[in-house]
Amino acid sequence: MEIKIGISNRHVHLTKEHVAILFGEGYELTKKNELSQTGQYACNETVTIKTKKNEIARVRVLGPVRAYTQVEISKTDAFTLGLNPPVRESGDIKDSASITIIGPKGDITLEEGCIIATRHIHANPMDVKNLGLEGVDEVDVKIPGLKGGILHHVSVKVDPSYTLELHLDTDDGNAHLCTKDTKAIILGPSNEE
Repeated sequence: MEIKIGISNRHVHLTKEHVAILFGEGYELTKKNELSQTGQYACNETVTIKTKKNEIARVRVLGPVRAYTQVEISKTDAFTLGLNPPVRESGDIKDSASITIIGPKGDITLEEGCIIATRHIHANPMDVKNLGLEGVDEVDVKIPGLKGGILHHVSVKVDPSYTLELHLDTDDGNAHLCTKDTKAIILGPSNEE
């Protein structure tokens, strides 16, 4: 079955407390545009992420606020910043890389919180049933095209609010020459070790 691909650039998720430190007490994030997943949106606000080696400015904040602060970057970004963050599911930040986030009103240094997000598929329970993937945690996915390929260990995230979509970071998207019209094909449960 073909599935839409969403390319995810570097971004930051913030707690309400960290929004106050970075943007000022009582500050509320403002919506720039809706994202494909219900209730998720890109904010007008951006921050700078920094390490001892380098920094990257204008990193988009995504809303709404979360229970944890997390920075998601690509491996290319990690080289720029001199980091070696783990590849993780969103929210799995224990023992991940340290990074500083700088806003217009203040900054915070996370002891842990910077990751490279896993390749993943958002699906609702009906999608999972229709795809025959009930009880399957990871699948293999084919990207067609001139620089297409097979992606192994693509995690399947299930929630009733999800819209069916494969999320890749910019490194994966660029490597396979993905465009807004590229569709991926789910091959089935991942068998790679």
